[in-house]
Amino acid sequence: YGGRVLGAYLYENYDIKAPRVLKKVKGKYWSLYGAYSKQGSYEIDPGYQGVASSTDGLLWERENDSPILSVDDNHAQAWEKASIYQPWVVESENVYYNFYNAKTLDPTWTEQVGIATSDDLIHWERYTENPILRVSKDGFDDTFCADGKIYWRNDHWVMLYFGVHKWTASIMVAYSRDLLHWTKDPQPLYKAGGHPAELDKEHAHKISLVWNPAGETYYMFYCAVGVKGRGIGLITSRPIFNDKEINGKGRGMIEKSGFSLKRFISNRIP
Repeated sequence: YGGRVLGAYLYENYDIKAPRVLKKVKGKYWSLYGAYSKQGSYEIDPGYQGVASSTDGLLWERENDSPILSVDDNHAQAWEKASIYQPWVVESENVYYNFYNAKTLDPTWTEQVGIATSDDLIHWERYTENPILRVSKDGFDDTFCADGKIYWRNDHWVMLYFGVHKWTASIMVAYSRDLLHWTKDPQPLYKAGGHPAELDKEHAHKISLVWNPAGETYYMFYCAVGVKGRGIGLITSRPIFNDKEINGKGRGMIEKSGFSLKRFISNRIP
């Protein structure tokens, strides 16, 4: 085996403000995972997906040795033939949705997002209209639409994903009523290079969103790649420090970036 990346957990609640609590089905917790058959580098093609379960949330075991999604499947389409990457699982109306990004190299390296559905978490069927999130011509996601994270807010779904343009990744957002048809905001939610110290000059991507009810604040963690290499960045929907506590440094990171999660939650969702 090569690398395995566990993390597409089945949750009790997908509301954007809900805590991420693992859900038991048939007495077990469940997670989809990305897997790679070769060792020696980062995400060597081809990638696949599997499903794992756990009785305690600590020790996880494969449900079977066969991939749930493979580039070699009979129903695999041209857009996903080079590699299949990380999943994100959502449950809605007794149907499980596996959101995954995949790669083609024909004619150039392009990644887009598709869906597979299941009623038992073991057997998955691809959506015939994949990919459901496609690259945009000349947009901030004209090369990649990748790593979608999906949450419910009020009466619709929100997908936070990253788009790649000129080999720079920025955080993007799309909206849906039914999980199958999506409307993208053409402008980045957060554009790479927003940090004043250029800590995310090259990439801002691969987010994790957390709501803190105590401070009524959203925390968006993301993978930042810039002048100091790769690390974890943080953007919040309101300042979490004052100038005296951090000598203005944190305030600059949050406000001078030109990004506002508060504006995203309040004004950018139709």
